[in-house]
Amino acid sequence: MKPLRIGTRGSALALWQANFIADSLKRLHGVECELVRIRTSGDRMQSAPVAQVNAGLAAPGGLKGIFIKEIEDALLAGTVDLAVHSMKDVPTEIPDGLAFAAITRREDPRDCLIARPARTLQNLPVGARIGTSSLRRQAQLRHQRPDLQLLDLRGNVDTRLKKLAAGECDAIVLAIAGINRLGASNEITQVLQPEIMLPAVGQGALGIETRVVDRAEDRELARLAASLDDAETRACVTAERALLRELEGGCQVPLGAYARRQERELVLEARVYSPDGVQCVRGEDRAPASSPASADGLRGAEELGTRLARQLVANGADRILRLAGRAAG
Repeated sequence: MKPLRIGTRGSALALWQANFIADSLKRLHGVECELVRIRTSGDRMQSAPVAQVNAGLAAPGGLKGIFIKEIEDALLAGTVDLAVHSMKDVPTEIPDGLAFAAITRREDPRDCLIARPARTLQNLPVGARIGTSSLRRQAQLRHQRPDLQLLDLRGNVDTRLKKLAAGECDAIVLAIAGINRLGASNEITQVLQPEIMLPAVGQGALGIETRVVDRAEDRELARLAASLDDAETRACVTAERALLRELEGGCQVPLGAYARRQERELVLEARVYSPDGVQCVRGEDRAPASSPASADGLRGAEELGTRLARQLVANGADRILRLAGRAAG
């Protein structure tokens, strides 16, 4: 077999993730892989806020795929064989002809604070400058500490750490998964527990996207990729993405969601915030999870996410959705 071409972004974190998948495929199947670096819309538009970029790339499903569209185009065109994505970057609707053959075992899904000098969110001084471009993180920070000054900060992990070291801000918020994967765990000054900050949908999980074509070659590629699938992670991510799909109305909503298995139940927690962090609608639901790898298990995860989304709307999240829609418009 020829080396498998894996499509990936060119950041240090994206390359680590693609190399992790390549090494896993070689270890399990003796397959050689080569990485194909692809620059995406999100990579090219580093000077614009993420919300502004997304507004210009509206597409069904809410999330706009600014960090994966060009990679999916290459996969559909056959110039790469597999694509590796952070699941938090994947739109709720994916193009016809593509599917996720695997969602790998999740890393720590939580966020963390990195402050200079080392401080926690609770003891940062009044008016401290926090760098983050995420609407979800901004809303939750405002909810916890409305006195903080939030700065729109973009760039890869190394860039953000350099901006922090240069004094452009007093602290930054990043995903623990990315920090761990890059070997920078010693930089963390506080783990932000879910009761403080719920993570993004799919945060910490990697997805392997393949073509859905009735050809022997593509079936074999999907089979190889599927060997890296983690059933529990797939069920959790399925529930979170179902909730997001049900809630989204063409705008980016400050939403945190976290699914996890507790004994024989799949527990899903979610919170929807107004952009200013003042309003918050929260909810939690659960479903049996005795066989997360089965079709029934995944159907149950899907139903759990949809059901909790409808509960949130019934409890007032629709008002926040309308507010977010007017802000985006």
